[in-house]
Amino acid sequence: MRIAPKTLWIILLALAAVTAGRAGAAEIKVLSAGAVKAVVPELADAFQRETGHTVQLTFDTAGALRQRAATEPADALIITDAAIDDLIRQGVVAAGTRTDLARVGIGVAVRQGAPLPDISTAEALKRTLLSAKSLVYVDPARGATSGIHFAGVLQRLGIADAVKDKTVLWPGGFAAEAVAKGQAELCVHQISEILPVAGVTLVGPLPKELQKVTTYSAGLAARSAAPEATRALLAFLARPEFKAKFAAAGLDYRE
Repeated sequence: MRIAPKTLWIILLALAAVTAGRAGAAEIKVLSAGAVKAVVPELADAFQRETGHTVQLTFDTAGALRQRAATEPADALIITDAAIDDLIRQGVVAAGTRTDLARVGIGVAVRQGAPLPDISTAEALKRTLLSAKSLVYVDPARGATSGIHFAGVLQRLGIADAVKDKTVLWPGGFAAEAVAKGQAELCVHQISEILPVAGVTLVGPLPKELQKVTTYSAGLAARSAAPEATRALLAFLARPEFKAKFAAAGLDYRE
C-alpha cells in the first residue's frame, strides 16, 4: 500500500512528538509509608499515563523511612506530617513542599464471620483484649506509627504484661493478614491497612480517648534528580477529585 507524502509527513511528525515526549520523561523515586498503599499506587499509575513520567514506589514503616531518607536517593517522601516537618528542618526535604494527603485512624479487625467484640470504650477494649486468645500489631521496634502508639495504649490500660505472651509482633505491611490466616484473633492497625486485606472485618476505630489520628504528607526531596516532575506528582496526588478515593480507603478519618 502506497502512503501519500502528506500522510507520511504527518505520521513522521507524530512519531517525533512521541519520541521527544519520552525523551523528556523522568523517573520519580518515592519512599512511602505503607498507610497510603491502598491508593497511591493507583494514582501513580494514572499520573504515569497522563504525563509519561514513571513512578517507582518503595513502601516501608515511618520509622524506617526517616532513616532511609537521609542516605537513600529519592525524589519524594510520603510519611507523617511530623516527620516531613522534621526532615525539612534537617534539609532532607525541600522547604515549602509539604503536601498533606491523608488522615488515618487506628482500628481493630477480626476474621471475617467472627463475632464483633465491644471496643466502644477504653474499658470495653481492655476486656476484649484480655479475653482474646491472641492479637497482632506491627512491631514498635520497626518504627511503625500504629505499633508505637498501641504499645503505649497497652501500657495505659495496664495490660501490657498480661497480653505479652499472646501477642504477635508483625514485621511490617498488612498486619491483618495474620488474622486472615488464623495466626491471630484480633488485629490493631491503621484502618487504611486493614481495609485492603481480604478475609477480615473492621470492627471499628479505637475509642476516642485512645485514638491516634495521623496526617500523612508528601514532600520533595531536597536532592531530587527530577524536581519539576516530582512537584507535578505531588500536585497530582493532592487533586480534589481524588478525595473520594482516599476516603473510601480509610484515608480521610473523621471523628
